[in-house]
Amino acid sequence: MPRSQLTNELEKLHNDLLKMGSMVEEAILDSIKSLKDQDVKLANKVIEYDKYINQIEEDIEDKCIKLIATQQPMAIDLREICSILRLIVDLERMADHSVDIAKITIELANEKYMKALIDIPRMADLAADMVKKSLDAFVKKDIELAKETWSLDITIDQIYSQVYRELLTYMIEDPRKITQSTSFLFICAHIERIADYAKNVCEKVVYIQTGDYWMK
Repeated sequence: MPRSQLTNELEKLHNDLLKMGSMVEEAILDSIKSLKDQDVKLANKVIEYDKYINQIEEDIEDKCIKLIATQQPMAIDLREICSILRLIVDLERMADHSVDIAKITIELANEKYMKALIDIPRMADLAADMVKKSLDAFVKKDIELAKETWSLDITIDQIYSQVYRELLTYMIEDPRKITQSTSFLFICAHIERIADYAKNVCEKVVYIQTGDYWMK
């Protein structure tokens, strides 16, 4: 395959990847909006939407495998295609975490929240931003953007620790709040895992360009 043709095929993969990333980002934000607004209809939409994300994952996987089998890309191109194969799995898992949040939303639909949700949506906004920026860094092969995005996880971890301590205090002071507090803790854990998967994307940016999987 001429270099220009291979470049075109990689660009098509990038476009598919960005489309999948946009869908995942929407799922994350919608799952938290459904939680905050106690919107069961939107939560069900997130759950239903997951099948379309799974479908685009399968489509991208098929294109990558065919490209490897028919064109035998070498060096940096091969690393990039193999990274995309792993990256779409991470994106699919992010979507699964969004579905899990939506399911908790449905479970809590008839309960009055113990407090206004502020920090959890803030965590989710940061995680969704990490997803978008990490994919931009991947497509642009921008190591500095990848490192900048990686560092956002520190803020997410800090908020997670703060919310954990706050919810633990609620549970100690009033055992009636244990069940709802536990649900919120699960949601925080799902968001934290989404951020970790976004960090994986950042790591792949470095790997493609340097062959090194570790952020420096």
